[in-house]
Amino acid sequence: MRVCVAGAGAVGGLIAARLALAGTQVSVLARGAHLERMQARGLELVDETGVRARAEVRAESDPAALGRQEVLVVGLKAHQLRDAAATLVPLVGPDTVVVPAINGVPWWFFHGFGGTLAGSRLASVDPEGAIARALPPRNVIGAVVHLSAAVESPGVIRRKAGNLLILGEPSGATSARLEQTVSLLRRAGFETQATDAIQREVWIKLWGNMNMNPISALTGSTADVIMDDPLTLELVRGMMTEAAAVGRALGIDLGMTIEQRFAVTRKLGAFKTSMLLDFELGRTPELDAILAAPCEIGARLGIPMPWSRTVLGLARQRAMNSGLYGYTDGGRAFGARSR
Repeated sequence: MRVCVAGAGAVGGLIAARLALAGTQVSVLARGAHLERMQARGLELVDETGVRARAEVRAESDPAALGRQEVLVVGLKAHQLRDAAATLVPLVGPDTVVVPAINGVPWWFFHGFGGTLAGSRLASVDPEGAIARALPPRNVIGAVVHLSAAVESPGVIRRKAGNLLILGEPSGATSARLEQTVSLLRRAGFETQATDAIQREVWIKLWGNMNMNPISALTGSTADVIMDDPLTLELVRGMMTEAAAVGRALGIDLGMTIEQRFAVTRKLGAFKTSMLLDFELGRTPELDAILAAPCEIGARLGIPMPWSRTVLGLARQRAMNSGLYGYTDGGRAFGARSR
């Protein structure tokens, strides 16, 4: 099986390395020093105990050099994918399985799902439809990632916490390609589960990320500090209540109360969210997919989201004032970072 990982950074690099170490023919798309290191010495994986393993991968910067793939794992962030989508076209044929390892609401979310919103496009995620044209939703096996990794240095990926990947057809169907993709990732050592409700899994993860991430970016606080302050905790609760209402309108049962979700976050202790780290490191935050998209869905369904919209406005202004964010015309209301 020919597998390509587009965006072999932290999570994408982890997936590429473990697939290669399990015997899969893997190619990766990368740039700069990361690319040069992989071309010279392969992709090095460091596990949580410090053991190092060298994975043989084919590393390229030009997708056209690789041709059509059987499986394309997308490890780019949502805003990066908007810019890069058209370049990935040479990798995708009619039967290519596209597995996006992406945070937030993805471009394929309403493919075969969503009632009155089924088949619609979110301006906050794919304002001009470039992603859907390059990576058609019919090719997608949806993925929710519950693991973390870091790029230790160019060509070196350090595995951190978690090992779970949840996969599902956007339509909720059971398919041979879903079973094959689950098996492929299991052989690489991931705890991989198939679901007939992948949008529910997206929303469950989003339910915690869409509030803690931007609030931490605004305050500079770790999650425990946000939860220990009654005023910021009230803000988190308000945003979660709004997101739960949107989920119910889409037919999504979260299966837990807000207090139960708080307990899960408490167990993680004093951690910095990915969005806070993005601000600290001068990287574009994932505001569009993580917060603008649920606000846009709420607006389309006629569900008020004042808490969430206020936090979106504040976080967006901070990002713009830091030179990390801008608007496209198609996504002005809800975000959609410009190129």
